Amino acid sequence: MKFFETSKYYSLKKSTYVSLRWIGIIGQLISINIVYFYLNFNFDFISSNIVILIGILSNLYLIYIYKKTQVSDRSALIFLLIDIFQMGALIYLTGGILNPFIIFLIIPSIFASSNLGLRTNLSLIITTILMIIVLTFYSNDLPEPLNYHFHVSPYYYYSIPVALIIASIFLNLFAIIFGSESRLRKEALKKMEEVMAQEHEMLSLGGQAAAAAHSLGTPLSTIKVITQELSKQLKDQKDVIQDIELLSSQVERCNQILKKLSLNPIEEDDFIDEDLTMKDYIKEIIFSFQETSDKEFILNFNQDANSKKITKSIEIVYGLRNFIGNANKFSKEKIFISLKSDINFTEINIEDDGNGYPNDILSKIGEPYLRSIKNVDKNKIGLGLGLFIGKTLLEKNFAVLTFKNSRTRSGAEVNIRWKNKDLFKL
Repeated sequence: MKFFETSKYYSLKKSTYVSLRWIGIIGQLISINIVYFYLNFNFDFISSNIVILIGILSNLYLIYIYKKTQVSDRSALIFLLIDIFQMGALIYLTGGILNPFIIFLIIPSIFASSNLGLRTNLSLIITTILMIIVLTFYSNDLPEPLNYHFHVSPYYYYSIPVALIIASIFLNLFAIIFGSESRLRKEALKKMEEVMAQEHEMLSLGGQAAAAAHSLGTPLSTIKVITQELSKQLKDQKDVIQDIELLSSQVERCNQILKKLSLNPIEEDDFIDEDLTMKDYIKEIIFSFQETSDKEFILNFNQDANSKKITKSIEIVYGLRNFIGNANKFSKEKIFISLKSDINFTEINIEDDGNGYPNDILSKIGEPYLRSIKNVDKNKIGLGLGLFIGKTLLEKNFAVLTFKNSRTRSGAEVNIRWKNKDLFKL
């Protein structure tokens, strides 16, 4: 089953958006009334309140008529455009570009940049810039008597919209980039969770299958004994004998199927269920690759390698498999794996004789969805998800990872290091 990819669906949480709009509307009402009643400034008070009423009505529409809990990309565009025009109209009535509250005009587009699609963002940015330009040339004067005393030179006057437009473009670009990276990381983390869920499910199924094989062993053996006895007793009846032989062969087939489903418990149960030393971890992982790879694995374990067993961890196994698998994939002939351990630290070094990491992505390794600009073998192009998953899983288990191109060999090098006090408390 292919699940809906939520990371590619842009929306706003309605309750959050409505709350933010109420804050803005209440702020507008307070500002307008304080300026009119307390400071005794003269401006178009009635029109200003009508403009604020439009914001109130649109918010009530969101609460009582718009039933969805998420505001879709298209609906969000409409309501954010209402916010821009509503704020623009209010500023038009109260001084235009000289009104210090003009800064609030760029908020809707910035708010949308990290949550909505690119087309929506561009529409809001363009609308905001056009609104700033319009308010630069067309607006009512500042409220009286402020407009009698406040005068600025044309240089300062026109620098305000220029500064606002530059700020709007910069802040929106900043938010779009970080929003996009955040969504990619969420998607990669989701894939990592799916992979780990599959690993846990496979182990769970393996355990259940092993239990089933053990439980069904006795009744299947009984059936087999009965078929053998019937075969002896009815050996003269050829038509019945054929059916009995077929039954016996199907019993044997059931035994073989259950043995496969149980992940060969006699040979592999230790690796699945028991704690191992780091040395045994690496050997088991390498053995799984040697069955299908013609590459040469060269191991170097120091004599002081810690023989203390560590708690069985699917995260560590999968993380190490990712990096050893990458070395196997990108190497030409050989993979070099060393293990060093002393009282304080345990360190694994994985090298290959391939072409190494492209220099343009070397500093970004560990981020998902990386693409090198260099021409590389298309059969060996990845999205960086394997490295991201492996790095995330091992760092979650207290490892410190370093990526570089090997100085002694032509390929890539990964160094994985634990403090023993962290490793043995897993």
